Amino acid sequence: MTTMEREPYLDFLRAVSLVVVVLWHWAFTILHWTPTGPQPTNPLAYFRGLWVLTWFLQVLPVFFYVGGSVHLASWERARARGQSRRSYVWLHVKELVAPAGMLVLFWTTAGIVLAEAFGVRWIGGAVMLILSPLWFLAVYVGLLLLLPLMAWLHERFDILVLVWLAGAALLIDVLRLRFGWDAVSWVNVAAVWGLAYQAGFFHRRIVAASRHVAGTLLWAGLFALAGLVLSGLYPGSMVGVPGERMSNMSPPTFVIVALLAFQIGLCEMLRPAVERALAKPRRQRATAVFTRYALPLFLFHTTGMALARAVVYFGFDRHLADDRAPDWIWWAERPLAILGPLLFTVPLIALFRQRHAVHQAAHE
Repeated sequence: MTTMEREPYLDFLRAVSLVVVVLWHWAFTILHWTPTGPQPTNPLAYFRGLWVLTWFLQVLPVFFYVGGSVHLASWERARARGQSRRSYVWLHVKELVAPAGMLVLFWTTAGIVLAEAFGVRWIGGAVMLILSPLWFLAVYVGLLLLLPLMAWLHERFDILVLVWLAGAALLIDVLRLRFGWDAVSWVNVAAVWGLAYQAGFFHRRIVAASRHVAGTLLWAGLFALAGLVLSGLYPGSMVGVPGERMSNMSPPTFVIVALLAFQIGLCEMLRPAVERALAKPRRQRATAVFTRYALPLFLFHTTGMALARAVVYFGFDRHLADDRAPDWIWWAERPLAILGPLLFTVPLIALFRQRHAVHQAAHE
């Protein structure tokens, strides 16, 4: 069995995918206040032509693709060391579940206390908004639990596994869009994200192949995206937009399969230039910090955002919701929209890392 060490470019891609999600939430979340709490929207609800940008900014396919590649390499190294399947899976699941579980417990408890003690009726909606970005970590953990099985399928059936998952995703969309079986569409949470994760198992082959392979993936994915969207069956945006009849993300549609191919090709076409840019010593150190803190930043970014908006609400302006279409002032304020949540998130990351270090030391 061939094993491989961690690849800095993959770590960089995973960090970028997480940070893009964070910046999107901080900069482009627009809140509408309702009796059940804040309801989010984004500029795409006002400027529909901007949806093409989501083909580049919806980077969860890359996150799952990188996860599949990194985990397969890690699993192969663990098997070579003789580590048991249970030990390997538990170690990696714990790294994700522990901080996410702590966050869920904190906000669930806070929501119950505020609702019962102070009669804050909308707190449930606010808590759900804070915790909702964690959904894809739950899917990620599920795929990690299935890693040994998925690795076996990869060894046994190779690329056929991708064909089966893509076919399943397409058939699910047919049942949903042609026959109105909406409930079955949630099967695509497993099929589409499982496909993205399984595609990561082919990463080394794609890297070793001619750049024509990367170009083929890029153009095939781009043509498929354009064809599917322009067919009128699917919306153009790769994120949910209020007012659209459906979302390509909730649950995922076959369009995300095309997006995955496009983004894999794009990442591989950009690889040489990015690796040259990151090769300088100072940039290597900066990249190491960037990749180390990307996941904690993602975990706590909505908490920091909630605290920042609460300070503005209770201290300065009790008008958290903005029902106006974004104007030039709103666009000019986007750097400030990032700065506020960042200032509240950084101390949370520092506290988490300190407690994590203490916990690790206690178990050494």
